[in-house]
Amino acid sequence: MTDSTLTINNILAPELTLCRVNGTSKKRILEFISEKVAGQYPELDETQIFNNLIARERLGSTGIGQGIAIPHCRLDGCTRVVGALVTLEEGVAFDAIDNQPVDLLFTLIVPREATSEHLELLSQLAEQFNDRSFCDALRACTSNDGLYQKITGNR
Repeated sequence: MTDSTLTINNILAPELTLCRVNGTSKKRILEFISEKVAGQYPELDETQIFNNLIARERLGSTGIGQGIAIPHCRLDGCTRVVGALVTLEEGVAFDAIDNQPVDLLFTLIVPREATSEHLELLSQLAEQFNDRSFCDALRACTSNDGLYQKITGNR
């Protein structure tokens, strides 16, 4: 997808909006997300997604502070931008810039060549997640559907 008007609503499927997941570690959460994305998009390889997310984390944590992380990677064979939103039951250590545990993650998987879309979406996400009341509202959600409605609804 090379549409320059990509938004969260265009890339996030309800099936990849998961509320209050139990996570024990950064690695386990990224495995969980990789598994869910590959389940929703069978043309994508779960192991490749996980390896690319981990490789990106090795370059520097995607934990942006205040309990938020935006794990992301480029992926060969990916033909569209894919988003996944996960809130955690309890925060996990994520090597975030403020050393706080992460409990709110928005994962982005983009085609290998989607450089400008990738950067634009990261910018949109960072801006949205900079709004503390919006993040608090996401954290307060108690169902996958409620979380999906909150992130895609009018705010």
